[in-house]
Amino acid sequence: MQRLAERSTALAALLIAIALGVIAYQSVRRNDAPQTGTPYQAVALMNGQLFYGRLEAAGDGYFALRDVFYIQARQNPDTRAVANVLVKRGGEAHQPDRMLLNRQQVLLIEPVKVDSQVAQLIAQQQATQPASR
Repeated sequence: MQRLAERSTALAALLIAIALGVIAYQSVRRNDAPQTGTPYQAVALMNGQLFYGRLEAAGDGYFALRDVFYIQARQNPDTRAVANVLVKRGGEAHQPDRMLLNRQQVLLIEPVKVDSQVAQLIAQQQATQPASR
């Protein structure tokens, strides 16, 4: 009878250790950035904004988006024609090198395929800009 109680206690301790391991693993995985298999991702926010960049986990409920681009509509004053232009963030007065995004405000994340028009425009802009410090 004593051996049965010892075995039951040992089994219960093992099950508790396994459950704690699974919970710890899930907690670590939850903080990872989704893997899309492409260098750039499209990130849509709950407020309707759409950004392109390199998504990373930043911990504490945030993603970091580096090498950030967005599309801006510009109107030619002469022809009044509207053209969409890919703009790189970082030229603002505060010169941001990344965006920290609250995970709860991210609506969706999609891969930007290497042969897509957006990826080609990013490559063109990087080719014309001087190397980062």
